[in-house]
This record gives sequence, structure tokens and C-alpha cells, in this order.
Amino acid sequence: MISPIDFDPSNSIRTIPGTEHRYHSLPATAELFGINLDELPFSLRPILEGIARNVGQNGVTAEQLQALGAWPEHQGKKPVEIPFAAGRVIMHDLSGTPAIVDFAAMRSAVQRMGLDPAIIEPLVRADLVIDHTVTMDNTGSPASLRINGELEAERNKERYGFLKWGAQAFQTIRIIPPQTGIVHQVNLEYLAQGYLNINGLTVPDTLIGMDSHTPMANALGIVGWGVGGIEAGASMLGQPMQMLAPEVVGVELTGALREGVTATDLVLTITEMLRNYPGGVVGKFVEYIGEGSANLSLPDRATIANMSPEYGATMGFFPFDEISAQYLEATGRDSEFPLAFYREQNMVWKPGQALPKYTYLLQLDLSTVEPSVAGPKKPQDRLSLADIGKVFTKTAAQTERTPEVATVTPMKADDAGILTALPERKLQDGDIVIAAITACTNTSNPSLLIAAGLLAKKANELGMKVPDGVKTSLAPGSPVATDFLSKAGLQEHLDALGFNTAGYGCTTCVGNSGPLAPSIEEALQKHDIIAASVLSGNRNFEGRVHPDVDANFLMSPPLVVAMALVGNVNIDVSSQPLGKNAKGDDVFLKDIWPSNAEIAQTMLECMDPKAFRETYENSLDGPATWQNLESPTGPVYDWAADSTYIQEISFFDGFSLEAPKDALSNISAARMLVMCDDNTTTDHISPVSRIRADSPPGEYLMSQGVAEEDLTSLGARRGNHHVMLRSIFGNVKARNLMLPGTTGAVTKHFSVGQEATEMSIYDSAARYREQGTATVVFGGKLYGTGSSRDWAAKGPALLGVKAIIAESFERIHKSNLVGMGVLPLQLPEGVTRASLNLDGSETFDLNGIDSLEPRGTVSLTIRRADGSTQELELSSRVDTSSELDQIRHKGILPMVLRDIIAANS
Repeated sequence: MISPIDFDPSNSIRTIPGTEHRYHSLPATAELFGINLDELPFSLRPILEGIARNVGQNGVTAEQLQALGAWPEHQGKKPVEIPFAAGRVIMHDLSGTPAIVDFAAMRSAVQRMGLDPAIIEPLVRADLVIDHTVTMDNTGSPASLRINGELEAERNKERYGFLKWGAQAFQTIRIIPPQTGIVHQVNLEYLAQGYLNINGLTVPDTLIGMDSHTPMANALGIVGWGVGGIEAGASMLGQPMQMLAPEVVGVELTGALREGVTATDLVLTITEMLRNYPGGVVGKFVEYIGEGSANLSLPDRATIANMSPEYGATMGFFPFDEISAQYLEATGRDSEFPLAFYREQNMVWKPGQALPKYTYLLQLDLSTVEPSVAGPKKPQDRLSLADIGKVFTKTAAQTERTPEVATVTPMKADDAGILTALPERKLQDGDIVIAAITACTNTSNPSLLIAAGLLAKKANELGMKVPDGVKTSLAPGSPVATDFLSKAGLQEHLDALGFNTAGYGCTTCVGNSGPLAPSIEEALQKHDIIAASVLSGNRNFEGRVHPDVDANFLMSPPLVVAMALVGNVNIDVSSQPLGKNAKGDDVFLKDIWPSNAEIAQTMLECMDPKAFRETYENSLDGPATWQNLESPTGPVYDWAADSTYIQEISFFDGFSLEAPKDALSNISAARMLVMCDDNTTTDHISPVSRIRADSPPGEYLMSQGVAEEDLTSLGARRGNHHVMLRSIFGNVKARNLMLPGTTGAVTKHFSVGQEATEMSIYDSAARYREQGTATVVFGGKLYGTGSSRDWAAKGPALLGVKAIIAESFERIHKSNLVGMGVLPLQLPEGVTRASLNLDGSETFDLNGIDSLEPRGTVSLTIRRADGSTQELELSSRVDTSSELDQIRHKGILPMVLRDIIAANS
């Protein structure tokens, strides 16, 4: 075996037979170090290749290569710190806008220092897909797609102009225009080519994304996961991500799905299984392997990989294999070269070969999966299809209220998209007010969309109708779906039931469900009615789909259509009729559910690789509204003081070349700003929903002259920190336990010698900062679960929060907090937020910060109003030396900026 000090990466360069492609041979390097690649999980092999190829650059060492190669030996021992340098970055417009604002602000800061602003330039290719701001304002009409596209363009022209500026200012940033599709589906169908070319070498495709559902690409054998915008921004500027070598949980799949069982049913089953697995999979890689994997199509695998955040894993990885190559070919890309390359690298899985070694190995027989849904509040709460009514009734009974019935006037869009009133109807518990085929999890899967279309065809031919007041919508992940649904003659039947294509993007699943009929929204706000939504998305957290809809169920696209026909979730759809046909006879789910053979035959007839190529070639120029949009030019952005969308973030105010001396200082007499309950999500901390006029951000915007009808959403305003800071912890369903019984961005403010005062979180934080009082936030289990939202970390940091103290943290959000210089501190085992019996009147001392080491401890002293004290030892979740440096610099971007300036001075 070779000694690490003797290793030269250039000695492992090889050429792929029959080509001119040069690559760093992982098998050759493994042989030098005595590494048994066959024992290493497939998901670790591209990371190992990246380390081997980069030894001697950016601090990467052969010792790290050797340590990861010996991964099986390190399980349960001292954690191994390794670097990961992704080959590319992908982002959507909600996460990408703040990231480009950060880059623009860095250029402004550099210019003020008299240096060349062009030294701030991403070194890693980045694609930004504009997909998260199309809203379902208009649905159920042939004109809906056009109307929603025009509204999106008008509302976001200032922000989109800024993004076009970013594309011309930064050479490595590419913008994928609106109406192209959902970021993860565009990535899977088009951007991912199966490999990358970096510095003259062919390398495995690796990526990081600014959205937690980035692991959808894992279905194609691509190593990558979601990170916060702060961490991704640093990676784009050439900063390798330092991480602990993960545990890898293998899931051996056997058998095949039964007739009538979908990939959605499978992923909901997997989500439940892994959430219930002792020890969980949070922060771990999950690798799917085994004979059953060969019975899943690539889109089925993508459905499973997409929901990695819902079962808590960093990745849900499927090794590259012949099915991966076939998918590349079926979607209009080269398949032979990627397969040959991965074979050369020993990165291809073949059925029948011995399994690698895993931290744990679980088994799942696919034939045991049954039709499923999840809800009404969490994606991991799977239930059998037959139980949806029982679960809804039980949940409704737990709410202290008197059920009411209201009379409402539904609205319907005509062929021109004009809304007209329909006859009055009664609205009661369980009524479905939103039925949406939406989100990358399922709309990326042609078989699921075709199943929905076939079910709609059978229902339409029987004369069935969706009840008035159900807002139906179809938001495919890319225009390719429109092509194959139209070729199959299914789109017209979806249209007949109100599932007209209303936009290409992430819509209802991210909260862009749009308004309900005014009388329905008024009824839900004024009466104790628990209405429901059914959607084919991946998230159903409180307040996410629509602020007035309390019960939200995830399900497959065909089930969304079926439930829309029923109009109420209080039913056993497996045995009770969905409705009646034109003759008045009962129609059951089994009568209209398509067979697997029908779905397969339809796909064979309507799917075409040429359609994928032509769709993306024709869409990358964008619609006319994008092409005609004027935008600034030049290397430095000209900030407009009166802009309500884009403002220079205050993150770099007072920036100096020296790291602040107080970043690792102990904290005395801190106050609690917010106390959160279990499963506080990033949707609770940093909502992306519509801005209400009576909310703190709404009141601020209206004070700046914005009309109520133009408030848009917090997602669209993420480039303006004045708006975002007023929304932090402001979800309409967020509960600050310092003020029991309240929701939204309110808290109890304490000042020495004064009575506690109720006020907005933003105002309380401002007062504490004026007084020089540090603040902390307390949380429960899985603090920060949800989409990777940079503002969920930026917001608390800019409000002055020094530490988050919780029982446990979601992985991405924990990293985001560190990236903003906020300490994530974990309570001891057995100690909970509730057991501490806090009410906000306490003060808190944190000691040991001044001598903090990775994975160290911090002492917490709680001083209560009655004079008593309590001491605890907290675990620091600053896990690596790199993360400790980020805390020392009060954030990763200031740290990287100081490095860049030093290198160019």
C-alpha cells in the first residue's frame, strides 16, 4: 500500500476505452490504498473520487481519502471529517434570489473597500430555475395557464429583472426562465447529463441544491442533497463543504408492487418506516439496493428519493444502473457513455451482486405496500386509504369547538378565465376546498400523471362531476407532461373535471394555492369549519397549503382526482361510492381505477424522447414576458432605496477584514425571544405564504405605499430583509408558547423593573438590541424540519438571536444556523423544553463558548424570577472545525469574503 504522503492524484488518470475522455480512476486509487471498493456503499464512492481527485487542493488531504476509504472500520467510533466539493449547484428562485442578493451585497462591500468587485465570482456552475412563484390565482379554465403566467410576470418583474442582472453579472450563473418547469424535474429530465467535465476530466455528477428536495436527483445515481442558501453560496465561491462521514442505512428492496399500488403509496410507506426506525435516519444517507430495485422505473425511484427530507435522510440514493441509462435515453440524452464511465469507476449496481457494507440494513418487500395517503398535518403520518375518514373525524374531535355549517357562493372560471358566481351551497367539516395535482414528487412521474388522466377519462365518460367549491388545478413539473397527456387524449378529460393546466412550477405544495372564493375564505375565517385539501405534494405542514385550510392530505395524482369527485374526506373511498354516473348509479373507485397494463400501454403510445429534447430547447428562451423584460447591466447592482422587493441586505454592514473578537464570547443575562413547540418547521419560522394586510410585513409594505392587492407573498419578497425580518416566526399557525393561545409573530417582552408587554417579535427583538440584551430561542424536537430556507436562519440572526436551544435539530437548518453565526445547542437526553417549565421571565447565561471545540459542550444557567437557578450541560451542534470557523467569523459568507479579499490583496 502507498503512504498518504507519496500519493499523487495525477498517477491515477486514465482514459475511457474508445474515447478521448480522461478521468481519475477510483479503482486505481483504491488499489494503491488497499481500499475495498466493493464494501463501500455506492453513495460514498463519488465522494471518495472527489477527495482523491482534489488531494493537495483547498486543504484536501490523502489522509481524508484514506479515512473515508476505511469507512466501514470507523462506524461507531470517532467521527471522520471529510470535504465535499459539489460539481454544480442548483437553486429555485425563492432560494436563489437571496443568494444572488448576498453576492451582489458582497460586490458592493468590496467596491466600497476600493477593490475590484469582479473578485466576487462563483467558481462552480449554478443553474437557477424560476419555478416557485407561479400562483394558482386562476384555475379550471383553458385561459388559466396564460392568466397565471401574466400575473406572475407582472408581480415579479422587479425581482426577475434583478435575476437577469445576476445572469449577466456573474459568468457561471444561468437562469432557467419561468414556465419551464419545477426545478427538480428540470434537473432530472434535462440539466443532469450523467457526468460532468471539470478541469479537463470526466467526473461523476455531484451537486448541492438550495432546496431540501434536491435528493430527487439521487434516483439517477447522482450524489447531492439540499443545503441552505448561505452554505450553497459559500460552495459556489469555492469553499468545500466540511462534513462528518455519514452513517449509511441500506434498504434492501425485494418483490414488486401489486396491481393498483402506486409509487406514491410506496414512498409514503417508506417515509413512515424510516421515521419509525429506532435511531432514525436524520443526517444519514439512505441507499436503496436489491432485486426489488430492478422492478422500479427511474421515475418511481425519483418519487422515493424526492421525499428524503420527509423521512429525515440527507440522501435517498439509488446506484447508477442500466435502468438509469435507459431513462437518459428515453428522455433524449446520451446513455452509453455515462454507463461506460460509471462501470469503469465501479459505481454501477447489477442485480445479483453482493451488497456493500452498511451501518444498518433494512428490508422492504414491495408486495406488502398498500394504497396510502398521509395527513392531516405531517407527511410521515401515513394511513391506509380506507382510514382517511376515520382519521379526519378523530382529528376534528380533538379540536375544542362547536362544528358549524356555513352558506357559501362558489366561483368558477369560464373559458376566458373570468370568474362567475355559482349557486349557493353548504360548507361543512371535511369538505375539500383544494384538490391539486402539484409538486415534483409526483408530477415527475409519467405513470402517475397518466393514471390520473385515465381515471379522469373514465369518470368523465360516466358523466361524473367535481362538486362546486372544490378548487381543482394541475401544475405539471414540465411542459413534457402536457405533450404526453395531450397525445394520449387524456388532457381533455382532466380539463372536463377542472384539472386544466394552470402553471408549470411548484404551486400548491409550496403554498401558492391562490385564493379561494371570497365567501369560502370568509366562512373558514369566521366559522369553526375544518376544511380539507388533497394534493399530490410532499408537504402538508400547518398553514402551508392555505392559511385557512386545516386538514391537508398527501396522495397520488389519481387519488387526488378521485377525492375531488367525492368533495369530502370523511369517507372510506375503498368501499363507499365516489359519486353517481349520469344515470344516477353509484360509481366506486374500483370502477374507474386504471390497471397497470392500461397505464403501461398508454405510456408506450405517448412517450417520446424527441419531445423532451424539443421541449427544453424551445423553452429555455422563456415566454415573451421574460424575453421583453428590461434589466440593469454592469458588475455592481444599483440598489433602489424605494424597492419593496430587492434591498441590499444588512449582513455586511460594518464589515471589516478582521474576524469579530466577540463572536466566541460567553453570554450573560440573555432573554428568551420565542419558545417553540415540537416539530417547529421552517414554514413556521419563515413562511412563504401570501402576505396579509394585518400582519407585520403587510403593515410595513402598506406603509411604503404598496396596495393591499399587490402585497403578493413572502416567497416573492425574500430579497427584501425589511419585509422578511417582520415575518420571522410569523406563520399564522406558529405558536409562541410564551403566549399560550396565540398564533403568529407575537411575543412577551420583558424589561427589568417593568411589567411584561405583548408585542410583535420584530419590535421586541429591536428593543432588546437597543438595550444590549442578547436573545435566545427555545425549541423542542426536530427544530427546523422542512424546506431548506435561508431566511429561517438569516431572520433570527439579524434579529439578534445568539443561540437556539432545542431537543434536536433538522440537519439542513442546523447547518444554516451555523452559517449565520447562530449557535445550535442541544438539551441533554431526557430534558425537554416542557420539563424545564419556562415562561419567558427567566434570564440565561451561556458559558464555555469562549473555549468551544467541535462537538463540545456549553454550560447553561437558568436564572428564574423567584431567584432560583438551574444548571445544564448543553451539547454544541457545531460539529466540525469548519463550522467552528463559521461561528468565529459570525457567518460563512463573511468568512469566505475575508478569504477572497486576502487572496486578492
